[in-house]
Amino acid sequence: MIESSLTQSDPVTLPDRSLGRVVRSVIGHSLLTALMIVSTIFIFVPAMLFHCAIRNGRRAAWLTLLLSMAMAALYFVAVPVSSATEMKMVWSYVAAMLFAIGLPSMIVLPMVERGETFARVLVFLLVFSAIGLAVTEFGSREVLSFSPFATELQQLQQMNGQLTELLRPKMAPAEAASLQRWMGYTAIVAPAFILMNMGVVFVLSLLMLGRLKAWRDWTARRGDTETAGAYLFRTFALPEWMLFVFILGGLTPLASGMLQKVAANMLAVVAFLYILQGLAVLRFVLISIGAGLGMSLLTLALLGLLTVVGGVAPLLLAVTGLFDPFFDFRHFKNRKDDSDESHSD
Repeated sequence: MIESSLTQSDPVTLPDRSLGRVVRSVIGHSLLTALMIVSTIFIFVPAMLFHCAIRNGRRAAWLTLLLSMAMAALYFVAVPVSSATEMKMVWSYVAAMLFAIGLPSMIVLPMVERGETFARVLVFLLVFSAIGLAVTEFGSREVLSFSPFATELQQLQQMNGQLTELLRPKMAPAEAASLQRWMGYTAIVAPAFILMNMGVVFVLSLLMLGRLKAWRDWTARRGDTETAGAYLFRTFALPEWMLFVFILGGLTPLASGMLQKVAANMLAVVAFLYILQGLAVLRFVLISIGAGLGMSLLTLALLGLLTVVGGVAPLLLAVTGLFDPFFDFRHFKNRKDDSDESHSD
């Protein structure tokens, strides 16, 4: 299944573009991508690579990735740092940008070109991003004698300790003990939180790609109207086999040691994906009832309030996403308004 999904099929023929235009486009994309990386605002790096590919071809996108990484590396070399540890953190960051964001984006590019489903592309992106994060961690240990994950974990534990000290005087002993257990759990699933951050990057980039005129023109040239709306958020629907991954992750209490940690992180990531699916269902419902910008913002504000007060919203969204394959809350129909670009995801 994986091999068939990632087969490097021949790219669609691009419209005639002069070599000069292609070179200027690649340089522009490279500069913008490098700027995102050095400013740590890398949230749309995948979108930039996808956009370059559909305008100039895959080879141009690969060249953009390599040039942007080289530019970012040169920038970090030129900027002085205060300590050797900070420099190691910088190089680990550059490696993560390459292995956990850049390369996964290029690997799944054929899937994006074929217009495969939003959720399917995201799942593969997360799988390859997890591999990239592991490569970054072990590579940093071997080459730099530095662990970026240990640094992230230490910062998380410091934040948890500060938060606990701040809230403990205002809480009953039982509540304080519950908070302490929760803080301990967040340390266990720290890798999942890092991967969720990568997931947000990929989701927003795919959403941006689906809104770009270049993407709509590219799909129009292929005569593929369904692909044009493939990356609208309301279409996000996880494959049914994800339920089995959720069940495996749910066996966390029965495991022990490293197996328990792996299962706990897997459960956290899958729960995050089902929250996204719950949000997609909500988005679909809002569009179906003709909700405008005001109602959509009000709904988001209500979700934020329910998240802060009791953390109810994530639970409701996760349950909605989990049961969507059984009840098909969206009742997908091939209607014209399903791909109406007047709706903003």
